[in-house]
Amino acid sequence: MDGFAPLTHGYGPQDFRAASHGAGLTRRRLASSIGCRGVGLHSGLTISLTLKPAPLGSGIVFHRSDLGLDIPARHDLVVETRLCTQIGLPDNRAARVGTIEHIMAALAAAGIDDARIELDGPEVPILDGSAAPFLFLIDCAGTVEHYAPRAAIEVLRRVRVEDSHGAWAELSPNPEPAFDATVSIDFGETAIGRQSLSLRISVESFRRELADARTFTLAEDVARLRAAGLAQGGSLANAVVVDGPMILNPGGLRRPDEFVRHKMLDVVGDLALAGAPLLGRFTGHRSGHALNNQLLLALLRDSRNWRSTGGAALVEVEREKLVAA
Repeated sequence: MDGFAPLTHGYGPQDFRAASHGAGLTRRRLASSIGCRGVGLHSGLTISLTLKPAPLGSGIVFHRSDLGLDIPARHDLVVETRLCTQIGLPDNRAARVGTIEHIMAALAAAGIDDARIELDGPEVPILDGSAAPFLFLIDCAGTVEHYAPRAAIEVLRRVRVEDSHGAWAELSPNPEPAFDATVSIDFGETAIGRQSLSLRISVESFRRELADARTFTLAEDVARLRAAGLAQGGSLANAVVVDGPMILNPGGLRRPDEFVRHKMLDVVGDLALAGAPLLGRFTGHRSGHALNNQLLLALLRDSRNWRSTGGAALVEVEREKLVAA
């Protein structure tokens, strides 16, 4: 509520050195279908979701079975970033899917390039508020290679966005072919306080360090959010609630710095909307879904900021999709 790691066997420099020469990385899809039911964090509706294999090159696509509409998971289709990332089709307010960041992070971490996500409601179920349940579903479904080369997006120039409240986010080149992230947050004199985390994102590090970090909110905001029609499905079962110096959840925190870990999880999910793995460095201070999306838009709208590496025949397809914004 309040973030890119491909490859099933790790996200290491040697993989992208091979990819940069047109070899090595291959696209992946789910091996079988798998589903779940859960409540939508903001709508409060009980929603059924099914993860399905998808054809080569289709990318990640959400299908609203109740509307009979497909919504591609793309950075240029983000229509709302208040407390979640929501995508939608232009000129159709009903054709939207919200709270996609956790499942996008799990798909990216599992190295899934092509998947169809069917759901019968307006948002992805929140489950326990983290990405861990989605990783579990993906593990149960299994993954297979498409035996087609995979493109990656290499950051060539520093790109920065900021807001009027002192929050900012930037992407910069990385001397190594990897994705590194540093995130810091500041919630003053609450139990959250000031936290920071730096991590090289890989399949293993995402699973070990980020996947189980839950979304969070301040108790003082709950009534206001519900009055605005948000957080209708929120509870202590799917979010950490902070009341000043206290954690209201009976089981407490999963980690002392669970808050900043969740913020980094959101970064992985939001940046997965680039449509291909990023090779670069992300740094953000008090950044959220809005700045994460603005950063992707700023990066990809100028071809001098990035280049496609690997992917051979798919590079131009990815480029066309990414510069569409």
